[in-house]
Amino acid sequence: MGLAPALVAALYRSACLAELDALKPGNVHAYAAGHRMAVADFVTSAEVSAPPLAAAGARVGARVLGAVAATMEAVGQNTNLGILLLCAPLARAAERATSVAAVLADLDARDSQDVFAAIRRAGPGGLGQAGRHDVAEAAPASLLDAMAEAAPRDAIARAYVTDLADIDAVGLPALAAARAAGLAPTWCTTAVHLAYLAAVEDSHVRRKHGPAVAAAVRAEAEALRAGLDLGAAPVAALLAFDRDLKERGINPGTSADFTVATLFADALRTARAGGHAGLHAGAREGIPAARDNADGT
Repeated sequence: MGLAPALVAALYRSACLAELDALKPGNVHAYAAGHRMAVADFVTSAEVSAPPLAAAGARVGARVLGAVAATMEAVGQNTNLGILLLCAPLARAAERATSVAAVLADLDARDSQDVFAAIRRAGPGGLGQAGRHDVAEAAPASLLDAMAEAAPRDAIARAYVTDLADIDAVGLPALAAARAAGLAPTWCTTAVHLAYLAAVEDSHVRRKHGPAVAAAVRAEAEALRAGLDLGAAPVAALLAFDRDLKERGINPGTSADFTVATLFADALRTARAGGHAGLHAGAREGIPAARDNADGT
């Protein structure tokens, strides 16, 4: 049997809040200020986007568009487009008790129209123009065709044509390894974020700063990750990298999007297997109160 929409919504909110608790260099988090948004905007976004993201029987595009509209109405800026694009197929698959691959294979013209409308409504930073399937134009009949066109330069588009392969190849193994090492939940989340940042050039960085900067950030993250012991809670080292990225105006938002999606995918799988999914209950011990911060998905 599939999961009830109320549970799917709760697990989605939990994943969003858990990601905010973790120290993720360059992104919005509870440890340090940065950019131009507030942590509270992301908390509000999680709350208002959860019901449409988990709407009973809704298709992927309708989930994304409804959640983007709710977010823009509540906070007036794009805080979660990438998160929603990744989490909507996961939510539909969990409700229908089917695979993500089956959900993506079932995408139709309605999904394409709604996703294109959601992208236009959110107006993600650094989007630019495309030679084919530009979001400023009418949506194509096939959303997967549009995603395939963008896949070489955008990890979220690539996720749609690979059945969210990066979650299985990068995120979930990093989460499992962190748990096996006995890390606290927030440090498990940091481990997931660093795994993405070190393994995959961040699409948001690439859009705004170009491929050379995206490649350099990935290499910097890989070097930092290799020398870190997350079990020792290396706050100072991570905050130093966080400050460096923010001083350069670099915001690896796509890595944060995949981190949320990984936590959500893990919680859904646990719930579908009949286990306890570990709902977020607020800031955990040792995590500073959320302060003004920013991201930009």
